[in-house]
Amino acid sequence: MSCPLNRNSDHAVGEENLCNHEAGMLYGEYLMLDKILSAQRLLSQENSDPVHDEHLFIVTHQAYELWFKQIIFELDSIRAIFSEVLEETQTLEILKRLNRIVLILKVLVDQVMILETMTPLDFMDFRNYLRPASGFQSLQFRLLENKLGVKVQNRVKYNTNYMKVFGHDKKALKALNMSETQPPLSELVEKWLERAPGLGPGEFDFWKKFQEAVEQLLDEQREIAENEKSEAVKKYLLNDVRKREEVYESIFTREIHDALMMRGERRFSHKALQGAILITLYRDEPRFSQPHQILNLLMDIDSLITKWRYNHVLMVQRMIGSSQFGTGGSSGYHYLRSTLSDRYKVFVDLFNLSTFLIPRAYIPRLSTSIKRQLCLWQNGDDSSDGEKFDKNV
Repeated sequence: MSCPLNRNSDHAVGEENLCNHEAGMLYGEYLMLDKILSAQRLLSQENSDPVHDEHLFIVTHQAYELWFKQIIFELDSIRAIFSEVLEETQTLEILKRLNRIVLILKVLVDQVMILETMTPLDFMDFRNYLRPASGFQSLQFRLLENKLGVKVQNRVKYNTNYMKVFGHDKKALKALNMSETQPPLSELVEKWLERAPGLGPGEFDFWKKFQEAVEQLLDEQREIAENEKSEAVKKYLLNDVRKREEVYESIFTREIHDALMMRGERRFSHKALQGAILITLYRDEPRFSQPHQILNLLMDIDSLITKWRYNHVLMVQRMIGSSQFGTGGSSGYHYLRSTLSDRYKVFVDLFNLSTFLIPRAYIPRLSTSIKRQLCLWQNGDDSSDGEKFDKNV
Protein backbone atom coordinates (compact mmCIF):
# COMPACT_ATOMS: atom_id res chain seq x y z
CA MET A 1 0.00 0.00 0.00
CA SER A 2 1.64 3.23 -1.12
CA CYS A 3 1.67 6.28 1.13
CA PRO A 4 -1.15 8.69 0.13
CA LEU A 5 1.13 11.67 0.82
CA ASN A 6 3.83 10.64 -1.67
CA ARG A 7 2.27 12.28 -4.72
CA ASN A 8 5.55 13.45 -6.21
CA SER A 9 9.12 12.38 -5.78
CA ASP A 10 10.36 15.86 -4.72
CA HIS A 11 8.66 15.60 -1.34
CA ALA A 12 8.93 11.82 -0.85
CA VAL A 13 12.02 11.91 1.35
CA GLY A 14 10.83 14.73 3.57
CA GLU A 15 7.45 13.13 4.11
CA GLU A 16 8.72 9.61 4.79
CA ASN A 17 8.66 10.12 8.55
CA LEU A 18 5.14 11.59 8.35
CA CYS A 19 3.88 8.59 6.38
CA ASN A 20 5.43 6.09 8.77
CA HIS A 21 4.28 7.65 12.02
CA GLU A 22 1.70 10.42 11.75
CA ALA A 23 -0.49 9.44 8.79
CA GLY A 24 -1.96 6.31 10.42
CA MET A 25 -1.24 2.61 10.34
CA LEU A 26 0.97 0.98 7.78
CA TYR A 27 -0.29 -1.78 5.48
CA GLY A 28 1.09 -4.58 7.64
CA GLU A 29 -0.21 -3.04 10.86
CA TYR A 30 -3.71 -2.50 9.51
CA LEU A 31 -3.95 -6.10 8.29
CA MET A 32 -2.11 -7.47 11.36
CA LEU A 33 0.16 -9.42 9.03
CA ASP A 34 2.58 -10.17 11.85
CA LYS A 35 -0.08 -12.48 13.33
CA ILE A 36 -1.42 -13.90 10.06
CA LEU A 37 1.93 -14.66 8.45
CA SER A 38 3.37 -16.21 11.60
CA ALA A 39 0.35 -18.49 12.15
CA GLN A 40 1.71 -21.40 10.10
CA ARG A 41 3.01 -23.99 12.52
CA LEU A 42 4.63 -26.92 10.71
CA LEU A 43 4.65 -29.92 13.04
CA SER A 44 6.92 -31.85 10.68
CA GLN A 45 9.52 -29.10 10.99
CA GLU A 46 9.27 -29.13 14.78
CA ASN A 47 10.01 -32.85 14.64
CA SER A 48 13.19 -32.24 12.60
CA ASP A 49 11.58 -33.84 9.54
CA PRO A 50 10.24 -30.90 7.52
CA VAL A 51 7.70 -31.77 4.82
CA HIS A 52 7.43 -29.17 2.08
CA ASP A 53 3.69 -29.60 1.33
CA GLU A 54 2.56 -29.23 4.93
CA HIS A 55 2.92 -25.47 4.48
CA LEU A 56 0.54 -25.54 1.48
CA PHE A 57 -1.97 -27.64 3.44
CA ILE A 58 -2.02 -25.20 6.36
CA VAL A 59 -2.19 -22.01 4.28
CA THR A 60 -5.01 -23.37 2.09
CA HIS A 61 -7.15 -24.37 5.07
CA GLN A 62 -6.49 -21.09 6.83
CA ALA A 63 -7.65 -19.31 3.68
CA TYR A 64 -10.82 -21.45 3.77
CA GLU A 65 -11.50 -20.37 7.34
CA LEU A 66 -11.02 -16.69 6.49
CA TRP A 67 -13.50 -17.01 3.63
CA PHE A 68 -15.93 -18.88 5.91
CA LYS A 69 -15.71 -15.93 8.28
CA GLN A 70 -16.57 -13.51 5.47
CA ILE A 71 -19.50 -15.65 4.31
CA ILE A 72 -20.89 -15.77 7.85
CA PHE A 73 -20.45 -12.00 8.12
CA GLU A 74 -22.46 -11.49 4.91
CA LEU A 75 -25.02 -14.12 5.88
CA ASP A 76 -25.69 -12.56 9.28
CA SER A 77 -26.26 -9.17 7.66
CA ILE A 78 -28.70 -10.67 5.13
CA ARG A 79 -30.61 -12.45 7.89
CA ALA A 80 -30.83 -9.18 9.82
CA ILE A 81 -32.31 -7.40 6.80
CA PHE A 82 -34.88 -10.15 6.25
CA SER A 83 -35.80 -10.00 9.95
CA GLU A 84 -36.70 -6.31 9.82
CA VAL A 85 -38.86 -4.07 7.64
CA LEU A 86 -37.61 -4.77 4.14
CA GLU A 87 -37.39 -1.71 1.89
CA GLU A 88 -36.86 -1.78 -1.87
CA THR A 89 -33.31 -0.44 -1.62
CA GLN A 90 -32.49 -3.23 0.85
CA THR A 91 -33.55 -5.81 -1.72
CA LEU A 92 -30.72 -4.55 -3.88
CA GLU A 93 -28.36 -4.86 -0.91
CA ILE A 94 -29.48 -8.45 -0.35
CA LEU A 95 -28.77 -9.21 -4.01
CA LYS A 96 -25.30 -7.67 -3.74
CA ARG A 97 -24.39 -9.62 -0.61
CA LEU A 98 -25.83 -12.92 -1.86
CA ASN A 99 -23.85 -12.47 -5.06
CA ARG A 100 -20.73 -11.84 -2.99
CA ILE A 101 -21.27 -15.12 -1.14
CA VAL A 102 -21.72 -16.90 -4.47
CA LEU A 103 -18.44 -15.49 -5.82
CA ILE A 104 -16.58 -16.47 -2.63
CA LEU A 105 -17.95 -20.01 -2.87
CA LYS A 106 -16.70 -20.21 -6.46
CA VAL A 107 -13.23 -19.35 -5.16
CA LEU A 108 -13.53 -22.09 -2.52
CA VAL A 109 -14.55 -24.66 -5.14
CA ASP A 110 -11.54 -23.78 -7.31
CA GLN A 111 -9.23 -23.71 -4.31
CA VAL A 112 -9.48 -27.50 -4.05
CA MET A 113 -7.40 -27.70 -7.24
CA ILE A 114 -4.50 -26.05 -5.44
CA LEU A 115 -4.51 -28.79 -2.81
CA GLU A 116 -4.58 -31.38 -5.59
CA THR A 117 -1.12 -30.27 -6.70
CA MET A 118 -0.03 -32.33 -3.68
CA THR A 119 0.37 -36.05 -4.42
CA PRO A 120 -0.88 -38.84 -2.11
CA LEU A 121 2.71 -39.66 -1.12
CA ASP A 122 3.34 -35.99 -0.31
CA PHE A 123 0.28 -35.97 1.95
CA MET A 124 1.27 -39.23 3.58
CA ASP A 125 4.56 -37.66 4.66
CA PHE A 126 2.81 -35.44 7.22
CA ARG A 127 -0.72 -36.90 7.57
CA ASN A 128 0.04 -38.54 10.92
CA TYR A 129 0.78 -35.13 12.41
CA LEU A 130 -2.83 -34.10 11.78
CA ARG A 131 -4.46 -36.70 14.04
CA PRO A 132 -6.99 -36.25 15.57
CA ALA A 133 -7.60 -32.93 13.77
CA SER A 134 -10.26 -33.06 11.06
CA GLY A 135 -12.15 -30.68 8.81
CA PHE A 136 -15.26 -31.94 10.59
CA GLN A 137 -14.08 -29.81 13.52
CA SER A 138 -14.42 -26.58 11.56
CA LEU A 139 -16.68 -24.56 13.83
CA GLN A 140 -17.26 -21.87 11.22
CA PHE A 141 -18.46 -24.33 8.57
CA ARG A 142 -20.96 -25.82 11.05
CA LEU A 143 -22.17 -22.31 11.92
CA LEU A 144 -22.47 -21.52 8.22
CA GLU A 145 -24.61 -24.62 7.66
CA ASN A 146 -26.87 -23.83 10.61
CA LYS A 147 -27.32 -20.19 9.62
CA LEU A 148 -28.31 -21.27 6.11
CA GLY A 149 -30.81 -23.78 7.47
CA VAL A 150 -29.29 -27.28 7.57
CA LYS A 151 -31.38 -29.18 10.12
CA VAL A 152 -29.85 -31.42 12.77
CA GLN A 153 -32.15 -34.28 11.73
CA ASN A 154 -30.85 -34.06 8.16
CA ARG A 155 -27.20 -34.37 9.11
CA VAL A 156 -25.40 -37.63 8.42
CA LYS A 157 -24.41 -39.17 11.74
CA TYR A 158 -20.71 -38.82 12.55
CA ASN A 159 -20.23 -41.29 15.41
CA THR A 160 -22.50 -39.09 17.57
CA ASN A 161 -24.02 -35.59 17.64
CA TYR A 162 -21.91 -33.24 15.54
CA MET A 163 -21.41 -30.94 18.54
CA LYS A 164 -19.55 -33.62 20.48
CA VAL A 165 -16.35 -33.06 18.50
CA PHE A 166 -16.01 -29.65 20.15
CA GLY A 167 -15.67 -31.33 23.54
CA HIS A 168 -15.65 -28.89 26.42
CA ASP A 169 -15.17 -25.77 24.32
CA LYS A 170 -17.95 -23.75 25.97
CA LYS A 171 -17.57 -20.83 23.57
CA ALA A 172 -17.95 -23.08 20.52
CA LEU A 173 -20.91 -24.96 21.99
CA LYS A 174 -22.64 -21.71 22.88
CA ALA A 175 -22.18 -20.40 19.33
CA LEU A 176 -23.54 -23.65 17.88
CA ASN A 177 -26.56 -23.68 20.19
CA MET A 178 -27.31 -20.08 19.29
CA SER A 179 -27.03 -20.84 15.57
CA GLU A 180 -29.57 -23.65 15.99
CA THR A 181 -32.10 -21.54 17.89
CA GLN A 182 -31.96 -18.33 15.82
CA PRO A 183 -34.03 -18.22 12.60
CA PRO A 184 -31.89 -19.49 9.70
CA LEU A 185 -31.97 -17.85 6.28
CA SER A 186 -34.23 -20.60 4.91
CA GLU A 187 -36.91 -19.84 7.50
CA LEU A 188 -36.75 -16.09 6.88
CA VAL A 189 -37.00 -16.63 3.12
CA GLU A 190 -39.96 -18.95 3.68
CA LYS A 191 -41.86 -16.25 5.61
CA TRP A 192 -40.95 -13.71 2.94
CA LEU A 193 -42.36 -15.93 0.18
CA GLU A 194 -45.59 -16.50 2.10
CA ARG A 195 -46.34 -12.78 1.76
CA ALA A 196 -46.05 -12.58 -2.02
CA PRO A 197 -48.82 -10.31 -3.40
CA GLY A 198 -51.62 -12.08 -5.25
CA LEU A 199 -51.67 -15.25 -3.16
CA GLY A 200 -54.64 -14.39 -0.99
CA PRO A 201 -58.31 -14.52 -2.05
CA GLY A 202 -59.40 -11.41 -3.91
CA GLU A 203 -59.79 -10.10 -7.42
CA PHE A 204 -56.63 -11.95 -8.44
CA ASP A 205 -56.33 -15.30 -6.68
CA PHE A 206 -53.16 -16.64 -8.26
CA TRP A 207 -53.36 -20.15 -6.86
CA LYS A 208 -56.92 -20.69 -8.08
CA LYS A 209 -56.11 -19.31 -11.52
CA PHE A 210 -52.91 -21.37 -11.72
CA GLN A 211 -54.83 -24.55 -10.89
CA GLU A 212 -57.38 -23.76 -13.61
CA ALA A 213 -54.56 -23.19 -16.11
CA VAL A 214 -52.96 -26.53 -15.22
CA GLU A 215 -56.29 -28.34 -15.62
CA GLN A 216 -56.78 -26.75 -19.04
CA LEU A 217 -53.25 -27.77 -20.10
CA LEU A 218 -53.72 -31.38 -18.94
CA ASP A 219 -57.15 -31.63 -20.58
CA GLU A 220 -55.69 -30.50 -23.90
CA GLN A 221 -52.78 -32.95 -23.60
CA ARG A 222 -55.21 -35.75 -22.75
CA GLU A 223 -57.32 -34.93 -25.80
CA ILE A 224 -54.25 -35.02 -28.04
CA ALA A 225 -53.34 -38.41 -26.59
CA GLU A 226 -56.85 -39.81 -27.11
CA ASN A 227 -56.77 -38.78 -30.78
CA GLU A 228 -53.46 -40.53 -31.39
CA LYS A 229 -53.89 -43.36 -33.92
CA SER A 230 -50.97 -45.46 -32.74
CA GLU A 231 -51.99 -47.42 -29.65
CA ALA A 232 -48.42 -47.56 -28.39
CA VAL A 233 -47.98 -43.79 -28.67
CA LYS A 234 -51.45 -43.21 -27.23
CA LYS A 235 -50.67 -45.36 -24.20
CA TYR A 236 -47.36 -43.56 -23.68
CA LEU A 237 -48.94 -40.09 -23.90
CA LEU A 238 -51.84 -40.95 -21.57
CA ASN A 239 -49.41 -42.39 -19.04
CA ASP A 240 -47.38 -39.17 -19.23
CA VAL A 241 -50.52 -37.10 -18.57
CA ARG A 242 -51.38 -39.25 -15.55
CA LYS A 243 -47.89 -38.74 -14.12
CA ARG A 244 -48.20 -34.98 -14.63
CA GLU A 245 -51.55 -35.03 -12.83
CA GLU A 246 -49.94 -36.74 -9.84
CA VAL A 247 -47.16 -34.16 -9.78
CA TYR A 248 -49.57 -31.23 -9.73
CA GLU A 249 -51.86 -32.97 -7.23
CA SER A 250 -48.91 -32.96 -4.81
CA ILE A 251 -48.95 -29.15 -4.74
CA PHE A 252 -52.68 -28.53 -5.09
CA THR A 253 -53.61 -30.94 -2.29
CA ARG A 254 -52.36 -29.47 0.97
CA GLU A 255 -52.38 -32.84 2.78
CA ILE A 256 -50.04 -34.41 0.21
CA HIS A 257 -47.66 -31.45 0.44
CA ASP A 258 -47.62 -31.64 4.25
CA ALA A 259 -46.93 -35.38 4.10
CA LEU A 260 -43.96 -34.73 1.81
CA MET A 261 -42.72 -32.14 4.30
CA MET A 262 -42.96 -34.67 7.12
CA ARG A 263 -40.82 -37.06 5.06
CA GLY A 264 -38.29 -34.31 4.42
CA GLU A 265 -38.86 -34.28 0.65
CA ARG A 266 -40.07 -30.69 0.82
CA ARG A 267 -38.94 -27.89 3.12
CA PHE A 268 -41.08 -24.83 2.34
CA SER A 269 -44.60 -24.40 3.68
CA HIS A 270 -47.49 -24.76 1.22
CA LYS A 271 -47.96 -20.98 1.11
CA ALA A 272 -44.23 -20.32 0.59
CA LEU A 273 -44.12 -22.81 -2.29
CA GLN A 274 -47.02 -20.95 -3.89
CA GLY A 275 -45.08 -17.70 -3.55
CA ALA A 276 -41.99 -19.23 -5.16
CA ILE A 277 -44.03 -20.55 -8.11
CA LEU A 278 -45.70 -17.17 -8.56
CA ILE A 279 -42.34 -15.34 -8.62
CA THR A 280 -40.91 -17.87 -11.09
CA LEU A 281 -43.84 -17.63 -13.49
CA TYR A 282 -44.01 -13.83 -13.38
CA ARG A 283 -40.29 -13.11 -13.23
CA ASP A 284 -40.60 -10.84 -16.29
CA GLU A 285 -42.79 -8.47 -14.29
CA PRO A 286 -40.61 -5.61 -12.93
CA ARG A 287 -41.88 -6.19 -9.40
CA PHE A 288 -40.81 -9.84 -9.37
CA SER A 289 -37.47 -9.41 -11.13
CA GLN A 290 -35.39 -8.88 -7.99
CA PRO A 291 -37.16 -11.59 -5.94
CA HIS A 292 -36.50 -14.01 -8.81
CA GLN A 293 -32.81 -13.09 -8.77
CA ILE A 294 -32.74 -13.73 -5.02
CA LEU A 295 -34.20 -17.22 -5.54
CA ASN A 296 -31.58 -17.95 -8.21
CA LEU A 297 -28.73 -16.83 -5.96
CA LEU A 298 -30.02 -19.02 -3.13
CA MET A 299 -29.90 -22.00 -5.50
CA ASP A 300 -26.40 -20.98 -6.57
CA ILE A 301 -25.28 -21.10 -2.93
CA ASP A 302 -26.69 -24.60 -2.49
CA SER A 303 -25.16 -25.72 -5.80
CA LEU A 304 -21.70 -24.37 -5.02
CA ILE A 305 -21.60 -25.85 -1.53
CA THR A 306 -22.58 -29.20 -3.08
CA LYS A 307 -19.84 -28.79 -5.71
CA TRP A 308 -17.34 -27.96 -2.97
CA ARG A 309 -18.36 -31.10 -1.06
CA TYR A 310 -18.07 -33.15 -4.24
CA ASN A 311 -14.61 -31.81 -5.09
CA HIS A 312 -13.57 -32.48 -1.50
CA VAL A 313 -14.83 -36.07 -1.76
CA LEU A 314 -12.85 -36.67 -4.94
CA MET A 315 -9.73 -35.16 -3.43
CA VAL A 316 -10.01 -37.32 -0.30
CA GLN A 317 -10.47 -40.47 -2.39
CA ARG A 318 -7.44 -39.48 -4.43
CA MET A 319 -5.32 -38.82 -1.35
CA ILE A 320 -6.28 -41.69 1.00
CA GLY A 321 -8.47 -43.99 -1.10
CA SER A 322 -11.93 -45.19 -0.10
CA SER A 323 -11.05 -47.58 2.74
CA GLN A 324 -8.94 -45.54 5.15
CA PHE A 325 -10.50 -43.72 8.10
CA GLY A 326 -10.33 -39.94 8.31
CA THR A 327 -7.88 -38.29 10.69
CA GLY A 328 -10.79 -37.33 12.95
CA GLY A 329 -12.12 -40.88 13.19
CA SER A 330 -14.85 -40.75 10.53
CA SER A 331 -15.16 -43.30 7.73
CA GLY A 332 -13.37 -40.77 5.54
CA TYR A 333 -14.42 -41.01 1.90
CA HIS A 334 -17.69 -42.86 2.63
CA TYR A 335 -18.82 -40.30 5.21
CA LEU A 336 -18.03 -37.38 2.91
CA ARG A 337 -19.78 -39.02 -0.03
CA SER A 338 -22.94 -39.41 2.08
CA THR A 339 -23.13 -35.59 2.50
CA LEU A 340 -23.77 -35.10 -1.22
CA SER A 341 -27.46 -35.99 -1.03
CA ASP A 342 -30.39 -33.55 -1.10
CA ARG A 343 -30.65 -33.71 2.67
CA TYR A 344 -27.93 -31.04 2.82
CA LYS A 345 -29.59 -28.81 0.20
CA VAL A 346 -31.34 -26.06 2.15
CA PHE A 347 -33.32 -24.69 -0.79
CA VAL A 348 -34.15 -28.00 -2.46
CA ASP A 349 -37.72 -26.81 -3.18
CA LEU A 350 -36.36 -24.06 -5.42
CA PHE A 351 -34.49 -26.64 -7.50
CA ASN A 352 -37.74 -28.55 -8.01
CA LEU A 353 -39.83 -25.55 -9.10
CA SER A 354 -39.29 -26.37 -12.77
CA THR A 355 -41.40 -29.50 -12.17
CA PHE A 356 -44.49 -27.30 -11.78
CA LEU A 357 -43.94 -24.79 -14.58
CA ILE A 358 -46.38 -24.44 -17.46
CA PRO A 359 -45.89 -22.94 -20.95
CA ARG A 360 -46.03 -19.16 -21.09
CA ALA A 361 -49.23 -19.24 -23.15
CA TYR A 362 -51.07 -20.84 -20.20
CA ILE A 363 -49.79 -18.53 -17.47
CA PRO A 364 -52.77 -16.55 -16.11
CA ARG A 365 -52.62 -12.88 -17.02
CA LEU A 366 -52.28 -10.51 -14.08
CA SER A 367 -55.41 -8.53 -13.43
CA THR A 368 -55.49 -4.76 -13.77
CA SER A 369 -55.97 -4.58 -10.00
CA ILE A 370 -52.85 -6.58 -9.09
CA LYS A 371 -50.78 -4.71 -11.69
CA ARG A 372 -51.93 -1.47 -10.12
CA GLN A 373 -51.05 -2.77 -6.65
CA LEU A 374 -47.55 -3.66 -7.79
CA CYS A 375 -47.14 -0.30 -9.47
CA LEU A 376 -48.35 1.51 -6.34
CA TRP A 377 -46.00 -0.54 -4.22
CA GLN A 378 -43.09 0.57 -6.38
CA ASN A 379 -44.18 4.20 -5.95
CA GLY A 380 -44.33 3.83 -2.17
CA ASP A 381 -48.12 3.71 -1.56
CA ASP A 382 -48.49 2.18 1.91
CA SER A 383 -52.11 1.19 1.21
CA SER A 384 -50.99 -1.39 -1.33
CA ASP A 385 -51.38 -5.08 -0.46
CA GLY A 386 -48.26 -5.75 -2.50
CA GLU A 387 -46.24 -3.88 0.10
CA LYS A 388 -46.66 -6.83 2.47
CA PHE A 389 -44.35 -8.89 0.30
CA ASP A 390 -41.37 -6.93 1.55
CA LYS A 391 -42.55 -5.10 4.63
CA ASN A 392 -44.40 -7.58 6.78
CA VAL A 393 -41.81 -10.34 6.89
